Amino acid sequence: MRAGTIEIDALSAIADRFDHVLLDQWGTLHEGGTVFPAARDCVARLKAAGKRVLVLSNSGKRARSNEERLTRLGLPPTAYDGILTSGEVTWAGLLQRARAPFADLGRSCLLITRGGDHSVVDGLDLSIVTEIEKADFILLAGLDDDVAEPEQWRARFGAAAARRCPMLCANPDMTMFSANGLIPAPGALARFYEKLGGAVAFVGKPHAPIFEAALEQLGHPDPKRVLMIGDSIDHDVAGARAKGMLTLLLGAGVHRDALAGAPDLPAAIRMLAGSPEMTPNWLMNHLTW
Repeated sequence: MRAGTIEIDALSAIADRFDHVLLDQWGTLHEGGTVFPAARDCVARLKAAGKRVLVLSNSGKRARSNEERLTRLGLPPTAYDGILTSGEVTWAGLLQRARAPFADLGRSCLLITRGGDHSVVDGLDLSIVTEIEKADFILLAGLDDDVAEPEQWRARFGAAAARRCPMLCANPDMTMFSANGLIPAPGALARFYEKLGGAVAFVGKPHAPIFEAALEQLGHPDPKRVLMIGDSIDHDVAGARAKGMLTLLLGAGVHRDALAGAPDLPAAIRMLAGSPEMTPNWLMNHLTW
């Protein structure tokens, strides 16, 4: 393919190009049900080949809850080397307060999360408030379906933006699945806050903090020997390429409709990417060894 993307049928074809793998969850390992058998086999083959494998997720929850979920879906923690969620990176950043965007946030926090989950603030020196006018910052880690529509937040967020209350978004995803189909996800609410004039710092893919944390957890390897595998150009490919990593796009994921039956697959990839900086190195349909 032009623009640097090469179509492959199996991951083993490029196994000599990388030492470490970052694996997206949704669309790569599973779609909410059992882990794809071919993906499970591929993870086992990667480990057998001596590769280090980290699962990288935009979940606003801590790593442990995602680890437990993957176990229920058929991929136990012994199958890979670790899991890193944007929620975990957020928690660690708020604990250490060593770098942006965590260092300058206050201690009074309005927490917006899904299902009442407070794990992202457990053990932190924070005062959780329910009145937005008392918050030093807003932590957006999850979103219940019934409050996902951004317009519901206009009055509260407008007031918070006016007094320059910063927001930390621990899940940049723009849409999420519900019983009624796709609805706005935390990332969409965070963008809405920006439109109202609020300042937002994002932690998950494609933003730098989660990729920096992944490299740190891997022992600071050469990014050119790290392969990011995912199904989103906007999240997985863009974020990894910005850090100098190799990228593999799975065509059967979020972009399946745009790529299915495309008469000119290279042109379809270029159109989706929009620029050489967001173009994946390789393309395959599903994760297969």
